[in-house]
Amino acid sequence: MKIALIAHDKKKDDMVQFTIAYKHILEKHDLFATGTTGLRIQEATGLKIHRFQSGPLGGDQEIGALVAKNEMDAVFFFRDPLTAQPHEPDVSALIRLCDVYAIPLATNMGTAEILVKGLERGDFTWRNIIHEKN
Repeated sequence: MKIALIAHDKKKDDMVQFTIAYKHILEKHDLFATGTTGLRIQEATGLKIHRFQSGPLGGDQEIGALVAKNEMDAVFFFRDPLTAQPHEPDVSALIRLCDVYAIPLATNMGTAEILVKGLERGDFTWRNIIHEKN
């Protein structure tokens, strides 16, 4: 599965802790991340991650392009709902695309833990049908 990892500045520590806790699951998948988030995860876990630009420089849109082509299987986007983001339209567009293409999306730790456990159980095998059609 192809999995995107994104976190706003105040949520990067949470994302790093999440990836440390679930490294044994995440390492079995193709990981993608926005720039700084990906770097922090790589440094903390040693996981192999394809890094895009940082979010404000277009990383959210790069991941959104993969979602729009149905080439991303899950998105873990730890958002900071209490801080205004200069690229908020990009954030909203990415979330909208996940809804349009029925891509599982976690925007907080609680939902992320449910999704990652489902990933471990094999609950995402339905995504293989999508890939076979394309």
